[in-house]
Amino acid sequence: MTRKMLQFTHLHPRMPDKRGAAERRGDFAEIYHPFALERAGEQASRCEQCGIPYCQIGCPLSNNVPDWLMLAAAGRLEEAYGVSSATNSFPEICGRICPQDRLCEGSCVLEQSQHGAVTIGAVEKHITEQAFLNGWVKPPLPHAENGGSVGIVGGGPGGLAAAEALRRQGYAVTVYDRHDRMGGLLIYGIPGFKLDKAVVERRTRLLAEAGVRLETGVEIGRTISFAELRHRHDAVLIATGVYKPRPLELPGATLPGVAAALDYLIASNRRDLGDTVTGFDARGKDVVVIGGGDTAMDCVRTAIRQGAASVKCLYRRDRANMPGSQREVAHAEEEGVEFVWMAAPEAVLGADKVMGVRAQRMHLGQADASGRQTPVPIAGSAFTLPADLVITALGFDPEDVPALFGEPALAVSRWGTLTVDGNQMTSLPGVFAAGDIVRGASLVVWAIKDGRDAAAAMQAWVQEKAARAAE
Repeated sequence: MTRKMLQFTHLHPRMPDKRGAAERRGDFAEIYHPFALERAGEQASRCEQCGIPYCQIGCPLSNNVPDWLMLAAAGRLEEAYGVSSATNSFPEICGRICPQDRLCEGSCVLEQSQHGAVTIGAVEKHITEQAFLNGWVKPPLPHAENGGSVGIVGGGPGGLAAAEALRRQGYAVTVYDRHDRMGGLLIYGIPGFKLDKAVVERRTRLLAEAGVRLETGVEIGRTISFAELRHRHDAVLIATGVYKPRPLELPGATLPGVAAALDYLIASNRRDLGDTVTGFDARGKDVVVIGGGDTAMDCVRTAIRQGAASVKCLYRRDRANMPGSQREVAHAEEEGVEFVWMAAPEAVLGADKVMGVRAQRMHLGQADASGRQTPVPIAGSAFTLPADLVITALGFDPEDVPALFGEPALAVSRWGTLTVDGNQMTSLPGVFAAGDIVRGASLVVWAIKDGRDAAAAMQAWVQEKAARAAE
């Protein structure tokens, strides 16, 4: 049915129905039910159709949000999917895992005017799921082959987004990944309650059906040399992400029972995928997670589902200054996670295994370079949290890619990320880079944008190279 827009005056924002906390604590299934068709259309009709679409400005992909909301409100879902997928390689993934409260929805004029944002992410997911249900989503087949060949190192969101874009243009595309499944952190780093793995596998199947070669278990520098990779392809994209955990530099940090967040999440996701994994199980344990970002939220909510006796999140600032999504914090609180705000760890306690975490209360002082107030210790405020498992979620740094690939000519920044020019080309001609390995640990949506931008730059470079060779 066709609906009028600007219905925010009498329709309140509503997310899809959510499973109860007691139910979802017992499994790793996604927490939201699908949007009912009628409710999705109603929520889309709340859009104000702003002359300056701040939601679009707040989206790294510049998604044409007002247009596909209007089409969804009118029941024209196939057209809505066409508009949505024109700028986003994986809208059903972004609809699930983007921190919309910090991006499009946080920028929504209705949110700023206290009417409550349009539920953009939920409608985006709804549109794409309806597109899959009705067979509107097709493999990214090219109109014609162009004879060019590209290799992509890394099967995460940036690499797969580039693969889709380049395959549409007729390139022979091979994606190499060192893991045994494609998807990168979409598969191994993000828990199933936020992103069902079947959703990712559905997209990789479409790429395979389009003729993209997906080679798993390939380590550049060991399985194949980087020189050979460059020889095979007209251009190469490095989209390896960043996996090296930042260390907890405190006494007791090396005790048994201290785990890096990504190691813990990979083990849990492998179990969820049916793999046999030992260790990294929170069942019956007192768990303390150190950190305040989205990865920390993934860890605390995973520990709850594993049957931990207690789960506490230790963060040195207050809730308002937390880098993670406030929506994720609310989900965690519903599920039984206890947040210990304004406290920083001093030491991990124990002799031959973890017994607890000694922490100190903080207050917020002057703002730092990021604009957030700097935590300052309060003298004499130390206290101890009991713990059998301590998970550190302090962020990620890049691995030494030049050393891993055996290619010292790859230039890196002082942070270890690959340096690129304005066209995302590295210091090596024909070698491009995208995603976290360039910008540092960031959001999936930024990796998708970088992958799509890199694909366009690679195509231009290959065409220019071919033109020079033909002269």
